[in-house]
Amino acid sequence: MINQSQTHVGKQVFTTGEAAEICKISQQTIIRCFDSGRLRGFRVPGSRFRRIPRDELIRFMKSNSIPTENLEGGKKRVLVVDDDEQIVELFVDVLNETGRYEVRTAGTGYDAGVLTEQFKPDLMILDYMLPDVNGNVVCRTVRQNPSLCNMKIIIVSGVVDPNEVNQLLAAGADEFIKKPFNIDQLMARVGAMLEV
Repeated sequence: MINQSQTHVGKQVFTTGEAAEICKISQQTIIRCFDSGRLRGFRVPGSRFRRIPRDELIRFMKSNSIPTENLEGGKKRVLVVDDDEQIVELFVDVLNETGRYEVRTAGTGYDAGVLTEQFKPDLMILDYMLPDVNGNVVCRTVRQNPSLCNMKIIIVSGVVDPNEVNQLLAAGADEFIKKPFNIDQLMARVGAMLEV
């Protein structure tokens, strides 16, 4: 159930009027795009009302060069996945300090999977060695979800075996950073990958 007083930032499904407001185009244009199949969604059963899921609205906006800041609140979403509480705390502090990121954390691969579905992060900072599964499994699982195809994944690990690093990249990681890491350099990489 969506609370109508929420901003667009947390909302998952939009009316054609809301989509028009976000895209800064007329509601008629949104309806035409919906009816022609250029903007996908669903009709409310038993009515003529159209509804557009958030992921589809973002896809439509990006494919038509419409800025998505109104929808995404200007902040990029980052999910930190690590079972070391001190590392998690460090990432959360440094990311929150910038004011440019909305941060969530997970301590296991399972929690990472659940949060990824709900939170739809722009970037995941992922520890390779988790208590339940390793980073390969998380990467492969996430990469099977088409709605997360634009999410970036940075693996952070003490693993230095080049074969394992290559397997991580093959599983879908965008980058590998070795522990111990320089937090300033890592933050620079996060900023570059998210273009903030």
